[in-house]
Amino acid sequence: MREYDISDVEFLQLQQTPEMVNGLPLIIKKSPTEPRPGCIDHHEQAALSLHWVSHEDTEEEKEQTPAEALEAMRDRMGYPNHNICAAEIHTKFETIYNGENEIGLWRYYRRDTKNDTKRPALLFIHGGGWIGGTPYTVENPCRYIAEVSGGVVFNVDYSLAPEKKYPNGVNDCWTALKHIYDHAEEYGIDPKKIAVSGDSAGGNITCVLARMDHDKGTHMIALHAPMYAVVLFQGSSCPDYHFSIKDYEFDPSQKAFLDPAVVLARPQDEDHDDEIMLADMYFDEPEKQCLEVTASPLLAKDFKGMPKCLSFCCEYDGLRVQNELYAKKLHEADVEVKAIRYRGVEHAVIDRLGFVPQAEDICLEIAHAMKEL
Repeated sequence: MREYDISDVEFLQLQQTPEMVNGLPLIIKKSPTEPRPGCIDHHEQAALSLHWVSHEDTEEEKEQTPAEALEAMRDRMGYPNHNICAAEIHTKFETIYNGENEIGLWRYYRRDTKNDTKRPALLFIHGGGWIGGTPYTVENPCRYIAEVSGGVVFNVDYSLAPEKKYPNGVNDCWTALKHIYDHAEEYGIDPKKIAVSGDSAGGNITCVLARMDHDKGTHMIALHAPMYAVVLFQGSSCPDYHFSIKDYEFDPSQKAFLDPAVVLARPQDEDHDDEIMLADMYFDEPEKQCLEVTASPLLAKDFKGMPKCLSFCCEYDGLRVQNELYAKKLHEADVEVKAIRYRGVEHAVIDRLGFVPQAEDICLEIAHAMKEL
């Protein structure tokens, strides 16, 4: 089920020509519904206005205890989305372990590929600020990527903070990656065709796994595909990273609506209370640990030899600047990079599959990249 016409997706798929932006060959995909610069895509606006995350806090919510506020925040994460698959998708579940950490691992694949032995694979890591989110929110994107790619998509339920702080979640995902690699024959996948992707905090862990895979010399990852990832924490310092709201174009008629969307990664003199709170819950020692490359992968000194990258960012997302700088550093290190910016959409767009055509386009881009591994 789609809340848009398939021609909107076809419009996005046809846009494949990069232009140089700040030294990065960047594909800027225009909105299929809104040609005016500085304006939100019509499907995106409709989807955002329908969902509960758009409501303002009540007086009762403002007086919640920290534990109540955490649960309320978790409850408000994610968006409704649709299963748009046309083929029958098999779903399997297993539990693996990282020490005492129990890790849920779903996998999805087309029924008609179950006897294939050399399928590509994808490990998907959900977002949620390292403290929330759920693999259930991203099941439909995982199913659709499995359908189009003909591969096996794994969906990992990793440890969350503050109950289990950094690096628990990272190590859980690394355990899942190694488990998939070690059991490739059992899963009917090619160990040389394993990709990793995730959105937001999951995009952060995606880049971290690629860095770990590079530094350890394990070479398990053929492609990493971060979506609007956190690659640099506030409090970290990267000499060539400079955030400026002037890098964002707002139509005067929509500035009041769109400006608050660009909240993540703003400097400390602006509204970034949510990011400080997330860092405090994620780390035991935020000021020290945010400087580690397994937290802020943009801080790596050398990007040569990293796995090839398919990078996604959204026009109205405060993380866009650091996302594109990360892709630029890979490009400058002669790593194969395809970087895409979607105009007219905000953070967490993959969660709105079936409501917003850009989410489907992301799935198609990943699936096509998997088939080319």
